Amino acid sequence: MSTAVNPDTGDGFDAPTPAEAYADAPDLRREMHEVMELGAVRDGRRDGMVTGPPAPDAAAAERVFLLRRAALMDRMAVDDPGTGARGAAVRAAFDLAQFDHRHPELTAGPHGPRSIEFDPSQRPYVRQEYAAWIAAGHSGA
Repeated sequence: MSTAVNPDTGDGFDAPTPAEAYADAPDLRREMHEVMELGAVRDGRRDGMVTGPPAPDAAAAERVFLLRRAALMDRMAVDDPGTGARGAAVRAAFDLAQFDHRHPELTAGPHGPRSIEFDPSQRPYVRQEYAAWIAAGHSGA
């Protein structure tokens, strides 16, 4: 008998549940603003007002953007599990997993981005990596 997997709740995955992964995350509105700001800085549309020390290199900065965007999309899909929100969350999670596959030195969790553990969804991978990022002392502020 196999365990049912559910990316919305985290059931069946060896990763934090949404409640665990995002317990210390900024509220959704603030995080949305911060991610939009990171995206504008990333795309060269503005100098940036996001607080905190700059990332040590371009790959690390890109990963922070991808991680926070994927976590934001995942949180939104958990709150409103419609097909549009889920699709956006899956696409953002896939983008992070693809990036992390090319930059394994930047990952922190026990399971890699292509682990069978996260089939059929990369959203639990996002939770694993976000929880590890927060545990390492990072925050949205």
